Amino acid sequence: MEQYNPYKHHRKSIRLVGYDYSQAGLYFVTLVCQDRAHLFGDIKDGIMYLNEFGQIAVDEWLHTQEVRDNVVLHEYVVMPNHIHGIIEIQYPKESSNIVSAFKSPSQTIGAIVRGYKIATIKRIKKIVKRTEESKGVDSKGEDSKGEDSKGVDSKGELQFAPTATTVPTATTREIIKSLDYKIWQRNYYEHIIRDEKAYINISNYIIENPKRWINDEYNLLQ
Repeated sequence: MEQYNPYKHHRKSIRLVGYDYSQAGLYFVTLVCQDRAHLFGDIKDGIMYLNEFGQIAVDEWLHTQEVRDNVVLHEYVVMPNHIHGIIEIQYPKESSNIVSAFKSPSQTIGAIVRGYKIATIKRIKKIVKRTEESKGVDSKGEDSKGEDSKGVDSKGELQFAPTATTVPTATTREIIKSLDYKIWQRNYYEHIIRDEKAYINISNYIIENPKRWINDEYNLLQ
């Protein structure tokens, strides 16, 4: 199974040419944070500890199944800077009209991922902005004393990665601001699960992912 490479796949389609993405099936998807920034928490001793933003990532993932009747969620995991999950798209067969409705562009895997990204960005942005307002930070990232925000240099580049556990650190918020609230990379990795063996292997990969974080390709701290 091909691994997602942000440099190879940058601004290019990762999908299978000619495949009908509105048909029923199982999909293994990976969404990665912009610049692979660690925004969702930290892993200690093989256990993922979500911060507030990580919990939002989980909540909105589960909410996807609630707002889309044709979606069933299988194994998933939110990591410090990405999320892995298996999404199943189903189509009812009771009515041809219903089937036609579910095959609209809004029911494709791309639309599901896009909706998830929008929902998480909206909630996280709201929290960061609310924190700024409560602390008197202006739109330029300076506090009321005119001091530069910590963790970001004059060019807006990240100086270090956050090590948040259960509460987002000020650094995590500054990283999100420096990314101009672009929480996610533009593209996402997608793999169609075609048989039971692949389903089992991918499910185990997702479950074991936190334990393998030290060697994870997305880990900026390795």
